[in-house]
Amino acid sequence: MVEEVRSRADIVEVVGEFVQLKKAGREYKANCPFHDERTPSFYVVPDKGFYKCFGCGKSGDVFSFVMERQGLDFVEAVKHVAARSGVEVREVNRGRDEEDPNRPFHEINGFARGWFQSQLADTKVGARARAYLESRGIGSEISERFGLGYAPDEWRALREAAAAHGFDEDLMLQVGLLGTSERSSEPYDKFRGRIIFPIEGVSGQVIAFGGRVLEGDAKDAPKYLNSPETPVYHKGHNLYGLSWARHAIRRQEKALVVEGYMDVVALAASGFEHVVAPLGTALTPEQAKLLSRYCTRVLLLFDSDAAGLKASFRAADVLLATGLHPAVVTLPPGEDPDTLVRSKGAGVLQGHLDDAVDVLDRKLQILDEKNYFASIERTRSAVDRLLPTIRAAADPALRDIYVAKVADRTGVRRETLEAEIERDRQRESRAHTPTPVKRTPRPGTSLPKLGAERQLLRMMVRGVEWVERAGELISAEDFEDPYHRAIFHALLDDPEMRAPPPSMDPVVAQRFEEILANPEELAHGVDVFTKSVNRIRVALLDRRIQELQQRLEAAATDDEKGELAGEKARLARELRELDRNYWKPATRPARSERNPNPPSR
Repeated sequence: MVEEVRSRADIVEVVGEFVQLKKAGREYKANCPFHDERTPSFYVVPDKGFYKCFGCGKSGDVFSFVMERQGLDFVEAVKHVAARSGVEVREVNRGRDEEDPNRPFHEINGFARGWFQSQLADTKVGARARAYLESRGIGSEISERFGLGYAPDEWRALREAAAAHGFDEDLMLQVGLLGTSERSSEPYDKFRGRIIFPIEGVSGQVIAFGGRVLEGDAKDAPKYLNSPETPVYHKGHNLYGLSWARHAIRRQEKALVVEGYMDVVALAASGFEHVVAPLGTALTPEQAKLLSRYCTRVLLLFDSDAAGLKASFRAADVLLATGLHPAVVTLPPGEDPDTLVRSKGAGVLQGHLDDAVDVLDRKLQILDEKNYFASIERTRSAVDRLLPTIRAAADPALRDIYVAKVADRTGVRRETLEAEIERDRQRESRAHTPTPVKRTPRPGTSLPKLGAERQLLRMMVRGVEWVERAGELISAEDFEDPYHRAIFHALLDDPEMRAPPPSMDPVVAQRFEEILANPEELAHGVDVFTKSVNRIRVALLDRRIQELQQRLEAAATDDEKGELAGEKARLARELRELDRNYWKPATRPARSERNPNPPSR
């Protein structure tokens, strides 16, 4: 099958989709698409079916060109070339003709996209939706480019159109085009009265849909409605707009990541072609790896509010862990990418993109603005906020730069920062093979340490507002139990998560299901939440004090002992502020520090 596709493929036609080739005898030449040059050194030899650049050295056949140029794997490249060469490919990697099990999903999604587009184009049905898009600066050309459509506000329009073409209702229920209610089992159209954004895989096939309500409609309905995960759609493994933007990302050597569908389409309408967005969740490692096929630099362009900034920092750490270099774009207060480009124009937005700041530099700016370096206590707190970004950096050179910069700004020695990072790494390593440890709760602690973590997670699954409040007060690194830490992280990424996703570690998923299934009612929610957060912070400080005590006992010089003792005293003061009755007889302080009248328990 592969050789048949290779022999049928016209390499000049395939390469010519991306490069302006000029005939030169029996060969074709052009400026190389893989590096910048003024004099053509890229040649295509149709008789032998290969290409070669004498400038950068890249060479190969029609499949390797498509893989390199579009970021596809071998199987995807063969299918891509086959589709343009008139060869029917059932399955490349199975070695025998066999029906593609995902074909029905692609067929129903393809039909739905066409039907939604026809509704948007309909003179009467799509009039209001077209007017709305035009008011957002999105004309017919951009609508067609992204395959935008409209789902009329009817209960059975798509269902009846699909039935007339013989599509199975059970399949439509599975992909989320139809739904059922508790009152009736009769299927109905899931997307109604919404602008439809088809979601494509890298190869261009429709794998899912997103729907946005029109302004003023259904105030009690969610603003966006998205397809569920299916065998062909895993939201954490795809990026909206990538199938169209990947060539521009390669040319620009950077990607612009925004929050949602409308931002992607609006920026594309203003000439920004290298734009993608996550699909309803925080950026995932899989999405970061997808971007790494095309570039090494990523600009994060999220909303200008506090939530947007937090999302930027979380995404940046994920990108750093993949070896990418993220920068944060700062917009004026109250603006988002869509509103800014429509009100001020593409030139103003480009100015903000040009001013994008490395994520660590942006964190330092914010901490400086909030006066975090004015005292020892707040400087230590600043270090805690900077360490996750340093630790996330997979690029050794970039991580070295980060350590040097934080050491210079905070006054903390480089060796101390590196030791802290190493301890965090060891804790993460132990998290994969944790061993249960029996602990005796300290007297007067109303919630055991791990009990506090579980109670907080139980509060968080009760409502999105608790997730947001928890995310503002503590971080995942503050959790002692590695499984609770993973659940907390997952809830920050998806605050509405009420079932373990398929990608979740089985043990973590089991813990999460136990938390969800706990029948105990939680009265006095604010009190439970506050106590749980405080207990977690007390436990964290307790652990840090113990670590400092061990380092103090092993310290070799008086200067080092003095520094460690001062840090331990600072943490003890912070601990006492959280827990006024704190008393730890297991690590007796110096006589001068002791309380002559320890509180009775």
